Amino acid sequence: MKILKTQTLRGPNYWSIDYQNLILIYLDLEDIDDRFTDEIPDFYEGLVDALPSLKEPDDVATYREDFLRRVKKGTLIGTVVEHVALELQNLIGMPVCFGRTRAATQKGVYRVLFEYQIPEAGRYAARAAVRLCHGLIDRGYYPPSELAKDLDDLREIWTENRLGPTTEAIIAEAQRRGIPWRELPSRYVIQLGYGKNQRRIQASQTDGTSILGIEYAGDKEGTKALLREANIPVPRGEVIYRARELDEAVNAVGGFPVVIKPLDGNHGRGITLDIQSWRDAEEAYDRAKAESKFGGVIVERFHEGNDYRVLVIDGKVVAVAQRIPAHVVGDGRSTIRELVEETNRDPRRGSGHENVLTRIDIDGRAEEILAAQNLRLESVPDDGEICYLRATANLSTGGIAIDRTDDIHPENRWLAERAAKLVGLDVAGIDITATDIGKPLRDIDGAIVEVNAAPGLRMHLQPSQGQPRDVTGPILDLLYPHGSQSSRVPIVAITGTNGKTTTTRLTAHIFRQTQQTIGYTTTDGTYIGDFLAEAGDNTGPQSAQLILGDPTVDVAVLECARGGILRSGLGFNSCDVGVVLNVSDDHLGLHDINTVEDMAYVKSVVAESAHRDGYAVLNADDRLVADMAKRVKGKVAYFSMQPDNPIVLEHVDNGGIAAVYEEGYLSLLRGGEPSIRVEQMANVPLTLGGRAPFMIANVLAASLAAYVGGVSVAEISTALRTFKASVEQTPGRMNLIPVDSFHVLLDYAHNPASYRAIADFVNHWTGGDRIGVIGAPGDRRNEDFVHLGRLSAAMFDRIIVKEDDDTRGRDRGEVADYIYEGIREEKPDGNCQVILDETRAIETALKEATPGCLVVILPESVKRAIALIES
Repeated sequence: MKILKTQTLRGPNYWSIDYQNLILIYLDLEDIDDRFTDEIPDFYEGLVDALPSLKEPDDVATYREDFLRRVKKGTLIGTVVEHVALELQNLIGMPVCFGRTRAATQKGVYRVLFEYQIPEAGRYAARAAVRLCHGLIDRGYYPPSELAKDLDDLREIWTENRLGPTTEAIIAEAQRRGIPWRELPSRYVIQLGYGKNQRRIQASQTDGTSILGIEYAGDKEGTKALLREANIPVPRGEVIYRARELDEAVNAVGGFPVVIKPLDGNHGRGITLDIQSWRDAEEAYDRAKAESKFGGVIVERFHEGNDYRVLVIDGKVVAVAQRIPAHVVGDGRSTIRELVEETNRDPRRGSGHENVLTRIDIDGRAEEILAAQNLRLESVPDDGEICYLRATANLSTGGIAIDRTDDIHPENRWLAERAAKLVGLDVAGIDITATDIGKPLRDIDGAIVEVNAAPGLRMHLQPSQGQPRDVTGPILDLLYPHGSQSSRVPIVAITGTNGKTTTTRLTAHIFRQTQQTIGYTTTDGTYIGDFLAEAGDNTGPQSAQLILGDPTVDVAVLECARGGILRSGLGFNSCDVGVVLNVSDDHLGLHDINTVEDMAYVKSVVAESAHRDGYAVLNADDRLVADMAKRVKGKVAYFSMQPDNPIVLEHVDNGGIAAVYEEGYLSLLRGGEPSIRVEQMANVPLTLGGRAPFMIANVLAASLAAYVGGVSVAEISTALRTFKASVEQTPGRMNLIPVDSFHVLLDYAHNPASYRAIADFVNHWTGGDRIGVIGAPGDRRNEDFVHLGRLSAAMFDRIIVKEDDDTRGRDRGEVADYIYEGIREEKPDGNCQVILDETRAIETALKEATPGCLVVILPESVKRAIALIES
């Protein structure tokens, strides 16, 4: 078997609205397609031998048990690959549970889908799962060494790509609150929220953290001077830049014991505590000098006592931890080296910040610290004797933390809060040395020794002893004081087979009447306010992220095409208004979407993504769209060309909202209230004087989306009267252009539904002949082209069949032949010719047009067609 294709989904998708991070692989089972697991010798036994964790109980009691039962009874290998990929991620500490396996259209190929936390790890897990299943099929077992290598590789990927414990904890709290997030391209910065309401963090540092505060915190001596001036107890200290100044500095602070540390250090690097001799002072000076960026070294008085970290957020103490340096406790039998090895076997300890605790490293510095205690690595300490291996209490060097939040004295709490405000930090870690944090510092010769920007949160979230503290909640309260909804901007998502771009542009135009900055994506490009941010067919998640990542955007209006939903999912976690215009038989046969019902399920992702307080705006005249209401979590609003549509009438009777076309007007209906006539369609240029029914439907959808999105009726009316189907506002969307004595209708129709929509207008043309320049993209089915030919024959007096420049894998002339076949089936003697080159076909139609006729051009390149018409 082999993996044919791998896709990484982010956001609501075809497979799940709630599980938004999914890996999808197309797995070709080749010659084992028809073999079930019970038919493969030793497969079940080999699987549970390789992954004995599958037999362990899980959170969902029957999940693993049910899977193993299916393997024993007989299931296809694709299902096993799905579960193994999940289990491999679980084994290294990335809990995931969601998966699906479904047959693809191609015989022997299966779509295997499973959840991931880190995309790189998810893709690796897919490959590793296939390797493991290969081993079980070929040999009946998977070597433990290969599994160990797979897990080591996964851990390495996890370590390289994870965001760190502080960032991950803040993100987890944001997710609990429904606040969207994404990682920005550099500097490990995380964007929380969307558009103008976005905030940014870098670990616990926020975009509101004062740069002056950060500068002060990095200048240890400057911080002490600032706090000393405010009469806050700090150690006496001197800054020196040369070794010969050491003697004078030690005497200036009152003699030994002293602390020596770099002026601009962090994370405890280069610090030596409790120095009692000149020899130790000289070595400590060299160590601090090596860690100082600018060569400054602080010599300060050593205060006897414990090391406490006080976390201050938004001016309030939220947590206190006592930090104890890396150490081991003797048992009277083991050497210090053996005790370290035993301590490191604690499953809570890992490398760096990956676990609750960090492994203790035995290095030169550890041996120096031991020597100061008259100990060596081979010493056997007495039972209960504490042997320190680090001077500082940082968790990153193997220290532990004990929660002391409930013990801090009110005066010390007040001092810490003052210190954070004086330095100018919204999130600060205040380091205090004191014999007892429960007594005022002034009474016990305690002191604030440092104020830190971007303090780590791990010691408070997962203390080694004591109660964990919620320290991420206060940070998010600081960023979003009015709740999670203030993190978002309104999102209107629009999909359908036809009319998406026009409806998106019109919706954006309506919202612009509110004097806000609108960001919107279309097949023509991505726009922010009055300007084009990016040209191209931008209807996928990347374009949505461009809009939602822009800090000037007040409202996002996003066109969501089928391809982007299937390839990558939506580019947002939920929307305020999800609009589905229609569903018809276009793009069938691609991405294993073979029926119009399949296509409706794809489109319904947009409707289902409307959050519980939002709206799904659905076409009540389209059965497949109206049925989506059953799966919608939020509220539903319908639009209809028929004011007596029974779905609309029942909905309004039950207090719902709808928009209908009645007696030539756009009317808004709301249960128990008089209908509101918004505008007469004859006054809406987009509808060509009310003569283009499918444009009227687009107007209904856009107006209803804006109305439920909070736009006033007066603003909607103004927008409808000022929006035109012109090449400037809606290029290639029902552009009726006068040219000399005839007219040209330019539209990007390319499927049966859009051809029928054009026919509603063309068949009522009475000025003269109707000439069609027609074609279609090559990635449709043969029968679709024949169908387009039949529709064209019923619509036009004369037809010129052309082809797109990009034949999408077809032979030149193949698409035209099928269309021509359909024309001849419908009208054997009709006036039809084939001119494959689009430019020559358009030029021919324009040259031969007679007074009063209508030339309908359905181009591949709208821009080129407009240029030809203008010339």
